[in-house]
Amino acid sequence: MIARRAFAIGFVAAAAVLAALPPLPALAAEKVTVFAAASLKNALDEVSSAWKSASGKETASSYAASSALAKQIESGAPADIFISADLDWMTYLADKTLIVGGSQVKLLGNALVLVAPADSKASVTIAPGFDLKGVLNGGKLAIADVKAVPAGRYAKAALEKLGVWDKVEGSLAQAENVRAALKLVATGEATAGIVYQTDANEEKEVKVLGVFPEDTHPKIIYPAALVAASKNPDAADFLNFLQSPEALDIFKAHGFVILAR
Repeated sequence: MIARRAFAIGFVAAAAVLAALPPLPALAAEKVTVFAAASLKNALDEVSSAWKSASGKETASSYAASSALAKQIESGAPADIFISADLDWMTYLADKTLIVGGSQVKLLGNALVLVAPADSKASVTIAPGFDLKGVLNGGKLAIADVKAVPAGRYAKAALEKLGVWDKVEGSLAQAENVRAALKLVATGEATAGIVYQTDANEEKEVKVLGVFPEDTHPKIIYPAALVAASKNPDAADFLNFLQSPEALDIFKAHGFVILAR
């Protein structure tokens, strides 16, 4: 009887101590890992902040050339969402069943522009046979890798369509992604460059010399989709948020063309 009473007293005392302890913090939700084309950085960072304000959840974004990101996903990199700067690299992953079927959405569009350092005196009208070599005047044309990076492939297609590719091919300064090409122009290491309109909007050290007509290159489309290997339950919520009016307004403010409805 005495032992039973002592046990009861001890149990009550322990319960009282546990009740006085502060509650254990809830486990932090895992961040949604987003692999996105380099040209999306400024806008997508702002969208991610808006999502955090609305939901309390966070993203961890990795920006690079779409080609590099697709290859990383193929190699098993832990991504939840992929946003490419063209349809080709999304199709590349979808064909390997590395993207969740039915999750793809054509999110955004863009324009392709010719830029020069902000203090450049160059002037040109982009048209068939235009004197791009004269604009370079012996300097370099910064461009993303034409074999793999969407911005580089769009640019090569435009120059070929306009009949000036052969004249400037030997003057190329190819970069790993479109933002790296933009930096070459902004720092004066390249006399001119071909980037997206949105990239030019974000860089005060460059100016736009002209916009390439839409019919000179494949339509610029940014598709977004869930990565098949993702186990994060918040990934679908963020993909939906990317298509929300709030997010699309942010993308539009940065100069993107809205394709999602």
